[in-house]
Amino acid sequence: MPRLSGAKPRYSGLYRGVFSVCGPLGPTDRSRNRHGFLRRRRPVCMFRAGSFVAAHTTPIEAEQVQPNGVDLTADEIFETRGGRISRDGKRIGDREAVAPDDDVGAYVLPTGGYILRYGETIRIPEDHVGFVYPRSSLLRNGCMLHTAVWDAGYEGRGEGLLVVHRDIEIEPGARVAQLVLAEATHDGTYDGSYQGEHL
Repeated sequence: MPRLSGAKPRYSGLYRGVFSVCGPLGPTDRSRNRHGFLRRRRPVCMFRAGSFVAAHTTPIEAEQVQPNGVDLTADEIFETRGGRISRDGKRIGDREAVAPDDDVGAYVLPTGGYILRYGETIRIPEDHVGFVYPRSSLLRNGCMLHTAVWDAGYEGRGEGLLVVHRDIEIEPGARVAQLVLAEATHDGTYDGSYQGEHL
């Protein structure tokens, strides 16, 4: 039915300002609801289910599969120093592996920055991009895990920057991060220097 002159359009709270992990609302399909307002299509989901991510992650245990991604485990931890980032390239600094403390069966990490290598091989499929987030338990213990974007076509055992703000113990094989995959367009696929790393 036509809207009365001067009346302000009403919007459902469900649709007001929608721009979430499932992306913006789809385009108007030009039909109208019983109140005379244009209908909108359902949002197109952006992130993939955990089962889809698991199919591109090896090895994987059932407990690592989450509703919206898969948990990644700590395989090795390194201290690093002496790197350089230039305008036309990079040099990765020297690394020294941190050995687990046999008395506690874990990496004992004082405050500082470390390189953490994941125990799983990740393959980012075409038409997707990967993001890795720290598990909440890591954050609640005063630590942060930073990673770069994982481009379509990448395959390898990646690494992240573990920043320890409060001393922590991390067991080898403990779950520390979560990988999620989002649908995305892209120009070509990854073919950089980290392709196939640590396989």
